[in-house]
Amino acid sequence: MDFRLTDDQRALRAGIRDLLAGRFDRDRMRAALDGAGGAGGELWRELGAAGLFALRLPETAGGVGLGLPESVLMFDEIGRVLLPGPLIATQLAAGAVKGAAEGQAVVALAEAGRPVGHLADADALLVLDRGGDGEAGDGGRARVLSGGVLRKLVREARPVRSLDPGTPLWRVPDLSAYDGDPLPDAARLRREGALLAAAEQLGSAARSTEAAVQHAREREQFGAPIGSFQAVKHLCAGMLVRAETARTAVYAAAVTADPVEIAGAKLLADEAAVGNARDCLQVHGGMGFTWEADVHLHLKRAWLRAGQWLTAADAEEALAADLV
Repeated sequence: MDFRLTDDQRALRAGIRDLLAGRFDRDRMRAALDGAGGAGGELWRELGAAGLFALRLPETAGGVGLGLPESVLMFDEIGRVLLPGPLIATQLAAGAVKGAAEGQAVVALAEAGRPVGHLADADALLVLDRGGDGEAGDGGRARVLSGGVLRKLVREARPVRSLDPGTPLWRVPDLSAYDGDPLPDAARLRREGALLAAAEQLGSAARSTEAAVQHAREREQFGAPIGSFQAVKHLCAGMLVRAETARTAVYAAAVTADPVEIAGAKLLADEAAVGNARDCLQVHGGMGFTWEADVHLHLKRAWLRAGQWLTAADAEEALAADLV
């Protein structure tokens, strides 16, 4: 099995990186935070025009006709820049929600018992209920809430304080009381959502590594760059190992789409994103905790993503069950 990227995949990755660099640089990312991190808007429509949301829809349905590996490459780049919004849910529901494929509609994710992100911006809600065994990825059902049902839910929802300033959260009432349009194969949606979240974590882990190395080269103490100190070298080396180990697992799972490999990839990517952001904070010292630094933003987003689609506990259960 060949895991090397094709020329088309490299071009796709370069294209989304260039688009994000031109339309969502650091200044715009900070402006989005000041605006409460809302989803949608002009950039959302540009991403739709670029094919992000229709990437895996068949060409006969107006999509791009690509696969899960290409989605992983794009979400890897998205994770690097902390782009806000429920992009994964919108891509997964693009074939079921009018306007989602074109970037004209925002689809938020709702999981049983968890707050909903970007609810105020949502045109539809992808609801994933857990199965009777309680394991994410097994059983359960998927449905889409929209129209008057969604508006009623929004009126009853209450905002809650979010760990991540780029992801506003709402506590919603019991979703079992709301009927929606059913979607087939809820288990597949969960698995694919978990893998794309792992790809975002991967991008964040890589960006934290780059930020730590850059700071270690530029910051001087005792007349020398702090990167010349052994303790800092070890931190940066450990960050690189975490990120590349996770990259191998995520890319492999994108090719095989195996549920167990996806569980392992999500677990490794969560650990890489959180661990690398923490070590990046250590390299930056006290200034890493200030609002002006971006390091803490990656840590907070990584913490939030780790609890979405597939938690560490559920991933460990899936891996343990496979061993048995």
